[in-house]
Amino acid sequence: MFISGKANEKSLRNCKLCPRNCGRDRVAGQRGICGETVRVRLARAALHMWEEPCITGKGGSGTVFFSGCPLRCVFCQNAPISTGGIGREVTMEHLAEIFLKLQDEGAENINLVTGDHFVPVIMHALNRAKNQGMHLPVVYNTSSYVKTDTLKCLEGLVDIYLPDFKYYGETLAYRYAKAEDYPKAAKEAIKEMVRQRGEPRFFCKETGREMGSEEYNDIENPEGIIMSRGTIVRHLLLPQGVEDSKKIIKYLLEAYGNQVYISIMNQYVPMGTFPDMQELNRKVTREEYEEVLGFAIDAGIENGFFQEEGTAKESFIPAFDYEGII
Repeated sequence: MFISGKANEKSLRNCKLCPRNCGRDRVAGQRGICGETVRVRLARAALHMWEEPCITGKGGSGTVFFSGCPLRCVFCQNAPISTGGIGREVTMEHLAEIFLKLQDEGAENINLVTGDHFVPVIMHALNRAKNQGMHLPVVYNTSSYVKTDTLKCLEGLVDIYLPDFKYYGETLAYRYAKAEDYPKAAKEAIKEMVRQRGEPRFFCKETGREMGSEEYNDIENPEGIIMSRGTIVRHLLLPQGVEDSKKIIKYLLEAYGNQVYISIMNQYVPMGTFPDMQELNRKVTREEYEEVLGFAIDAGIENGFFQEEGTAKESFIPAFDYEGII
């Protein structure tokens, strides 16, 4: 069995987990707009060293990459798994075993990457793993194109939310993802995440002590300190996307202040050629990124992560080779 419980099965027989509301019977084998049936498929489950410092820690984040995606951005950095068909089926029981294996390997947390369309199964796998001794924080890594009702199913199971906020404008959201409702959906999703997890908290493994964001920010070298609770909103700057990025940063600061961390990323890499979207055929320039960072600093950002130069490389994209699955 891949799922159990009538309520969970019903949600996948007329699937409306995401704002696409495709209504496909995924239990019967129909594929949703996400590209997936009820059967969970994974492309990689391994320690990952390139997340934000408080997620990576010293041991690495135990990332589990799910196949498929409801949003399906044209420039997706993980295109081989989001739309490319890469993935191997695992049962709910096997998924729980993978979580436990990553814990045994020294992972700082269990990091669920793009699992929105599998939430009913993920819930059972997390509960099963926790009942078998999994004690790591759970990180939920999402595009934010997910309904709040879906996120509410994860309350009490997820410790850290790691959502993207990709587009502020409806025009841009439609151009790149055919999802003009994305900005509204992302705002509602992030609001629910902050409601669930509240103020950011960190844990120092050396001293065994918890701390808040103000103390964490004052530490010159926070190596060995990991986030134990909270929300980090990621935003990937796109070529010619400076003004949209500024609007996202402004919104997050006004709506949440220091209740969230904002991770501003410059790692966009063209994953193909885009004849009708010429702006996507290049990387972000240093000037574009510096303008966005300058805006964030002037706007008063205190809880933030910035990227150094050299991250816009394909080598920072994981190999989806089924490591940790077979």
